[in-house]
Amino acid sequence: MLLDLVLPVECGGCGAPGVRWCPACAAELRTKAADPRVVTPRLDPGVPVLSLGRYAAARRQAIVAVKEHGRADLVEPLAGAVRTGLTQLLTWGLLETPLIVVPAPTRWTAARRRGGDPVTRVAETAVAPLAGVTVTRALRLTGLARDSVGLSSADRQRNLAGRVRVRALPAAPVVLLDDVVTTGATACASVDALQTSGVSVHAVLAIANA
Repeated sequence: MLLDLVLPVECGGCGAPGVRWCPACAAELRTKAADPRVVTPRLDPGVPVLSLGRYAAARRQAIVAVKEHGRADLVEPLAGAVRTGLTQLLTWGLLETPLIVVPAPTRWTAARRRGGDPVTRVAETAVAPLAGVTVTRALRLTGLARDSVGLSSADRQRNLAGRVRVRALPAAPVVLLDDVVTTGATACASVDALQTSGVSVHAVLAIANA
C-alpha cells in the first residue's frame, strides 16, 4: 500500500517489516500469559504479585510502543495477554467473580501526553469478553507525584507516599493491574490506599516484571 511506503509498518515487538504484530511475538506473549508467575518485588504490597512475563523482548517493546510512541494498535495484543492471564487465574480458582480490575494510577500529565491512560485502555479491552469482570478507575495520583524513572526503591516509595488517592470505591474484590512492576512502589501505595478505604485487594497483576 502507498501508505506503508510513507509510514512503513513494522511489528511492535521485534520490528519485522510489513506486519504490526508478528506471529512469533504473538506466541511469545500468549505463552507466558497462560502461566502467570508469582514475583517478589523489593517492596512488598502485602498481596500476591503475579506477572505475565519478564520486561524484555517483545513484551517490553510493545509496552514502550503503546506508552511512548502512540502505537494504539498494540493495545489489543497486550489486552489479549491480560485476558489470558485473568482467565487462567480464574480457572485455577486464585481469583473469583465478581471481580473488578483497577488500573494502577498514572500522572495526569503523562496520560495527557499519551492521549489517555494506556493501562486503562488495556484493562477495558481485556475484560470486555469476560463475564463477571469489570474495570473501575478507582485510583488517581495527586499532582505532586514525580516521574519515577531513575528513582531508587526508597525514593519511589517516598515519591508516592500519601499521593495515591481513591476516587471511586469498587463494589467487589479487586485485582490491581499494572503495566510493569519494578520496585513495587506503585503497587504498595495503590494497595494501601484501597485497603485503607475498606476495599478487598486479592492480587496485583503485572503485564511484565523488571
